[in-house]
Amino acid sequence: MEKRVVASPSRIAIVDDDPSLREAVKGLLRSAGFHAETFASAEDALSSGRLSGADCLVLDIRMPGMSGFELQERLFASGALVPIVFVTAHGDEHTRRRALERGAVDCLRKPFSDDALLDAIARAMGTAAPA
Repeated sequence: MEKRVVASPSRIAIVDDDPSLREAVKGLLRSAGFHAETFASAEDALSSGRLSGADCLVLDIRMPGMSGFELQERLFASGALVPIVFVTAHGDEHTRRRALERGAVDCLRKPFSDDALLDAIARAMGTAAPA
């Protein structure tokens, strides 16, 4: 894998109930030059008050409590239009299509490659992925 570095640090929020995935994605994003912050649940992310400053969300679909889809609805209802890259271990083509129809930039099935995630984040932020 080629190392990618962003020109100016952007804030990426990672919301997933799997601690190992949160830390792995956080490390990947930091190595690519992003500021990354993690949350163990949608409720934690909402109550933090820090989602509105995020440039992109990496959001699990299926979590205990509020789902990723429910968090997306809450954010949109409040006027927050942060781009979302969904990730899921339980996805099928219907789930992927549903995520994309709801406005997600992408919906990646776990385990996903580093490049797939970095490419999706680049699209979410309207930048070309570095070659």
